[in-house]
Amino acid sequence: MFDTHCHLNFHSFKNNVYDVIKRARDIGVSHITIPSTDVNTSIDAVEIAQNNKDIYSAIGIHPHHIFKYQIPHPRHPRENGDLQIPDQVGNDSRAFGNDAFAFINSELKQIKELAQKDKVVAIGEIGLDRHYYSKTKYSDYQINEEFLSLQKDFFTKQIEIASEFKKSLILHNREASDEFLEIFDKSWREEFKERTVFHCCEPKKKLLDYATAKKIFIGVDGDVTYSKQKEEFVKQIPMELLVLETDSPFLTPEPIRSTVKFPNEPKNISIIADFIAKKKRIDVEELKKITFENSKRLFGLN
Repeated sequence: MFDTHCHLNFHSFKNNVYDVIKRARDIGVSHITIPSTDVNTSIDAVEIAQNNKDIYSAIGIHPHHIFKYQIPHPRHPRENGDLQIPDQVGNDSRAFGNDAFAFINSELKQIKELAQKDKVVAIGEIGLDRHYYSKTKYSDYQINEEFLSLQKDFFTKQIEIASEFKKSLILHNREASDEFLEIFDKSWREEFKERTVFHCCEPKKKLLDYATAKKIFIGVDGDVTYSKQKEEFVKQIPMELLVLETDSPFLTPEPIRSTVKFPNEPKNISIIADFIAKKKRIDVEELKKITFENSKRLFGLN
C-alpha cells in the first residue's frame, strides 16, 4: 500500500518516527509521501525521506501558514498598517519594506533549493483555505480578503515552482472551492495531468467533475469512515483516479477514532482501504493494487 499523504515531519512523530514507519511496514505500507506545511517541515520531510527506503517528500507552504507573511515579524514589518506580497513575487503592486521582500523571497528560494533534493516528488501541500482554525499559533489570525489575496499569490507562485522543477502537485482546498478552481485553472498545464492530487477532497461534484476532466487524482482519508457525505462521494470516484491517504497524525478512521483520536498513523491506511472496498464493492486486494499503481503515477515513480 501507498500512503500518499502522511505528516511524519510533524511534532507528533518527532520521538518515534522510525517506530511509526516500522508499524506501517509490518501491515504492508511499503511507500509513503510526506507533505509539508512550511520551510521547516519541508526540511524535515526531505531528511526523513533521504534516510528511509521508499519514502518520499513533498515541499511547500500551506495556505494557513501564509498568514505569517501578513503579521509583524522582526524581518517582516508592517508598513502603513498594510503588508502585501511584493510585485516581484505575486500580483499585488502595493509597496512594503525591503526586509519583508527579502524574508518572503528567502523562504521561496529555500523551497526552490529543496525542490532539487533527492526524493522530492511534489510541491505541497499548497492551495487555498477559508476555514477558521480555532487552534493556531498566530495570535491575530483572521480570515479576510487580504489574507486570501496572499494565499492566491503564493499558490500561483508555488505552482510555477512545480512546473519549473517538474514536480507533482499536492493541492489543499478547504471551504474555498470556487476560488481554488479559478486560480488553479488559470495555472493549469498539461504536464499536471495525472501528476496532481486533490488532497482530502471535499465531497463536491464540481471538484470531482474538474478532476475527472483533467485526470487529477482524488485523495481519500480516514474521515470517509465517519462522514456520510464522504462515504457517498467515494462511491462516485473513478477507480483510476483514487489514491489513499491517512493525513496522519490527523483524521483517524473509525473504529479507532472512537477510542484513540490522535495521533493517527500510516498503518491505519488498511482500515481506509477495507472501508472503501466495501462501499465500492470491489475486492480489497484489487483496490490496494489499483491505488498503489495510481500513487506511483501521481508521483512519477513508474
